[in-house]
Amino acid sequence: MARAKTVYACSACGARSPQWAGQCGDCGAWNTLTEVVPMPGPASGRITGYTGKGKLPVVPLAAVKADTETRSSTGLQELDRVLGGGLVSGSVVLIGGDPGIGKSTLLLQVLATLSGEMQALYITGEESPEQILLRAERLGVTDSDLRLVSETSVERIIETARHEKPRVMVLDSIQTLYTEMLQSAPGSVAQVREAAGQLVRFAKQSGTAMFLVGHVTKEGALAGPRVLEHMVDTVLYFEGDPGDRFRMLRAVKNRFGAVNELGVFAMTSAGLKEVRNPSAIFLSRHETAVPGSVVMVTWEGTRPILVEVQALVDQSQLSNPRRVTLGLEQNRLSMLLAVLHRHAGLVTGDQDVFVNVVGGVRVSETAADLAVLLAVTSSVGNKPLPGDLVVFGEVGLSGELRPVPNGQERLNEAVKHGFKQAIIPAANRPREPVAGLDVFAADRLAQVLDRISNES
Repeated sequence: MARAKTVYACSACGARSPQWAGQCGDCGAWNTLTEVVPMPGPASGRITGYTGKGKLPVVPLAAVKADTETRSSTGLQELDRVLGGGLVSGSVVLIGGDPGIGKSTLLLQVLATLSGEMQALYITGEESPEQILLRAERLGVTDSDLRLVSETSVERIIETARHEKPRVMVLDSIQTLYTEMLQSAPGSVAQVREAAGQLVRFAKQSGTAMFLVGHVTKEGALAGPRVLEHMVDTVLYFEGDPGDRFRMLRAVKNRFGAVNELGVFAMTSAGLKEVRNPSAIFLSRHETAVPGSVVMVTWEGTRPILVEVQALVDQSQLSNPRRVTLGLEQNRLSMLLAVLHRHAGLVTGDQDVFVNVVGGVRVSETAADLAVLLAVTSSVGNKPLPGDLVVFGEVGLSGELRPVPNGQERLNEAVKHGFKQAIIPAANRPREPVAGLDVFAADRLAQVLDRISNES
């Protein structure tokens, strides 16, 4: 096969060069030239594809008929939840995560389950078929009809897929694949972009559902060009400490379902097991109430989850006290401490403040504001909060409590797990009393702190 001529394009200004250079000759940017495949130019200066024989067909939006997408269950309800209800034919799903987090284990389990209902093909570019067999023996799925191919050439993979005609494919991983149209090494920006582009086109044309495994950088982002995430239909991140038992699968992009949906799994010797009730594993349930701990209800995708927020405030030995967060945004903690000082008179300027969300959950919504402030207040005063108390709410800079979405559903989840008290924003006050739950709805942070101090 003749190798196509390649050029180098600047990612900053788009200028092209016949050879690579460290600096773009047009805009002066450094290390922005990447290898690209030049598209054939239009003949006689005309626009490619235009014949001059009339305008393109234009139809009203109301006249467009939408086909209902065909979904297939993956055999794991938590994965189906993250995907938006199941696997869509012709969709391309990109899964990223730290090494050893369980990406290959999860996909091997899924393909082994689906292989009994449809043709499944596993393309491995990092491991040999013998290594896949060892993992399959550990998972107990060696009797499945799964087919394996060890290959890294995109052209050969697509040709094999056209012959095998699978309905679902896994490519592990996209960084190991290369296209013969480019000269750069596998894993480079140009190779990842072009390889993904060819695979996405094949998936859309053939209706094959495709999983792509992606490496991540040391910062936790998917390696390769950002356009990789734009080309695929769904982007999933596997979160969690490889040394911990629990794993969280989060959707950050999904064209067929809710964004920021969360699925929870437990890693066992027999593979990943679903956790149907995540709230139960994220709550410590101390035998006696301890200072600096409070339970909040966070909303992940389409369901509420109870998590424990812990705070530790200690005298600092540094001139610049530390503000450390795990599972929360660090800048927001600094802002909340300023609100606590201004509207409650609680000074933490000379103290280190550590805030942690138990279980490795990342809470990105502002509903955690009230829980963080109450946990910090409890730690400073060394006074435990009631063990049957649950809170949620956003705190404004003027000390007001602002409402959060799905307040009623959050309260119902708290009742299910045996909580008796709740502190929420006034705007989230339920229209009807919640059976078994004493709800205190407040307008301002000062009202909440007064109630907590009176109960202590």
